[in-house]
Amino acid sequence: MTHDHFNDDNGNARGEGLTRRGFLGAGTLGGAALAGAATLGGVVMTRETWASSVKEAMAKAHVGPGELDEYYGFWSGGHSGEVRVLGVPSMRELLRIPVFNVDSATGWGLTDESKQVLGDSARYLNGDSHHPHVSMTDGRYDGKYLFINDKANSRVARVRLDIMKCDRILTVPNVQAIHGLRLQKVPRTKYVFANAEFIIPHPNDGSSFDIQGDGSYTMFNAIDAERMEMAFQVIVDGNLDNTDADYTGKYAASTCYNSEKATDLGGMMRNERDWVVVFNIPRIEAAIKAGKFTTLGDSKVPVVDGRHGSDLTRYIPVPKNPHGLNTSPDGKYFIANGKLSPTCTIIEIARLDELFSGKLKAPRDVVVGEPELGLGPLHTTFDGRGNAYTTLFIDSQVAKWNIDEAIRAYKGEKTNYIKQKLDVHYQPGHNHASLTESRDADGKWLVVLSKFSKDRFLPTGPLHPENDQLIDISGEEMKLVHDGPTFAEPHDCILVRRDQIKTKKIWERNDPFFATTVARAKKDGITLEQDNKVIRDGNKVRVYMTSMAPAYGLTEFKVKQGDEVTVTITNIDRIEDVSHGFVLTNHGVSMEISPQQTSSITFTADKPGVHWYYCSWFCHALHMEMVGRMLVEKA
Repeated sequence: MTHDHFNDDNGNARGEGLTRRGFLGAGTLGGAALAGAATLGGVVMTRETWASSVKEAMAKAHVGPGELDEYYGFWSGGHSGEVRVLGVPSMRELLRIPVFNVDSATGWGLTDESKQVLGDSARYLNGDSHHPHVSMTDGRYDGKYLFINDKANSRVARVRLDIMKCDRILTVPNVQAIHGLRLQKVPRTKYVFANAEFIIPHPNDGSSFDIQGDGSYTMFNAIDAERMEMAFQVIVDGNLDNTDADYTGKYAASTCYNSEKATDLGGMMRNERDWVVVFNIPRIEAAIKAGKFTTLGDSKVPVVDGRHGSDLTRYIPVPKNPHGLNTSPDGKYFIANGKLSPTCTIIEIARLDELFSGKLKAPRDVVVGEPELGLGPLHTTFDGRGNAYTTLFIDSQVAKWNIDEAIRAYKGEKTNYIKQKLDVHYQPGHNHASLTESRDADGKWLVVLSKFSKDRFLPTGPLHPENDQLIDISGEEMKLVHDGPTFAEPHDCILVRRDQIKTKKIWERNDPFFATTVARAKKDGITLEQDNKVIRDGNKVRVYMTSMAPAYGLTEFKVKQGDEVTVTITNIDRIEDVSHGFVLTNHGVSMEISPQQTSSITFTADKPGVHWYYCSWFCHALHMEMVGRMLVEKA
């Protein structure tokens, strides 16, 4: 970072003693590490000029009342287990989509419909969501699904973007800790590619603690995106971290930071080089079709061996403990981020055919660049104009660099491939530019997810928020225009143009989300849009009612102590944004019922007496009066 020729607040010249805090000044204008002489013409901007340029960028980020954002931003909720929906560039939070967590507002994890989606994994009350990615057709977002992983409990979930609700969750067998997740881009998202991070023994039956032997490994996983079922698994050497796919549908690649198969910190850092493992998807499919696979335990998932020497994979040595793996939007390169090396490794995808056919002498022959960027490179994103943006965790910066110039420098040409460094606050992890994982990368906005906020916001006790920062990258210089506190480690995000997402305003009555509930009502002879009835089947009681602002169709019903009670409500309002809720006091019962939706929830009536229920989503001027009572008679 260049510190020379700046003035302090009193106009006095300052040199190396200038702190980042001093450079930033008093406001939220941000600071550029104005190192890119090629970009800035060799002239360091004055504080006043910089402030003016940032003010202009902030005006572009402003979205006034009643105006709509240009992009949907989908954030992982980290160890809250959810997905968050933001408008970009306003950075206004629009919605939280519960996925791996229990949510009392919507009843996720409580309702019968959500428990059906969760399946056997409903027993887990936690999740650790990391990588949200939107389905594609021909390398462009199609807005149909969003997929996200749960590292904590080895799951992958699918969210329907027309209703912004999770509709399928799959527990990945034979592995632990699904971390890196990306999607096949071309010709469509046929597969969800998911890395299992931790090495375990097979069988993992408690007979061994050792993971060094050939019987201990982790696997690369492919999930059928439409059926949300396992397609295949690939055994690998070492462990797996992040992954991405190319724009031909042929290759996926993943980083490995623990080629040593170590269980301790020192052991994992022993090798100066780890690797990127490249998966040849057509070869894997052909091997499975030819029956050249095995299965593990009770699982029927085809498993192929992709360890060193396999025709299905290639291992490309890269420095050291690599983390992020990102595909450039022109489809030319995989870029692996070094983490414990100050470098990124540029892998030319066009050379992979020759690598797999044996025409190249060594795996490193596919490496065409290895720019030195700074300390702790973690993730790289792109502007579609040939520039890359890499987070530097230790330096607390984003480095903007030119890919072509970095490749030329690798060949020996003297180039100034680093165009700018921008301070971010603090310790950035993922970053994401608008549309950057698709062919349509437009180079307008960059979001940086910083792991620490420290002094950026009002203090909140020992547990601090993290800091999502919005940067204007539409011009030659990056300009920081927004700080946003956020909670519980939102790990990654993705920005999708608003016209690429088509949401429903009200539910359709034939929606598959509640089809099982509709089928059960039909079996009971119930017309959900009209009937308000109680059906007893032994000690099981099914209560059916409608809701229309501001009243339930059934304002009282009786059950007996110990009955298993299922309350099913159909919201017959047809007006957008008139959602109802159902909360039964002192029973842990809560759910949302939006217009034309049917929702149900099952509980045990174990407390004799009168118990009120009420609408929890404000729906009408008489919302408070939208109530009813359940009488539980003593057994």
